[in-house]
Amino acid sequence: MPYLDIRIAAPCLPETVRKFATRLTDLTADLLAKRRELTAVSLQCVAPGHWYVGGASLSEVGGTSFFIEANVTAGSNNAEQKEAFVAAAFAAAEDILGQLDAASYVIVREVPADAWGYQGRTQARRQAERSAA
Repeated sequence: MPYLDIRIAAPCLPETVRKFATRLTDLTADLLAKRRELTAVSLQCVAPGHWYVGGASLSEVGGTSFFIEANVTAGSNNAEQKEAFVAAAFAAAEDILGQLDAASYVIVREVPADAWGYQGRTQARRQAERSAA
């Protein structure tokens, strides 16, 4: 049950949004072993003039960048899976957007199982129900 929050410093073209959503959903399923049908992705486009790195806007320096935050249940992935996801997500973003500013970030945020869920039940409750069955 991951939730991916993606921001890109680029025009919000439907094809770009679709590519990001599809590629990141695939990477989340393949590398983090998450259920594709429960993977939610939101993408926001930020004007390069509103994205600053080192005190200069990307429009001033002619750059582009992105930020991806993948929220997953704490303890559900090991270090190797997270490292592979970070590398592959960066590569996918670079493939879609072209050369990126070095200050482009991928975060795998681990959320405690009792602090989030879907369909009105926390992940901790779901785990307890599976254990009791």
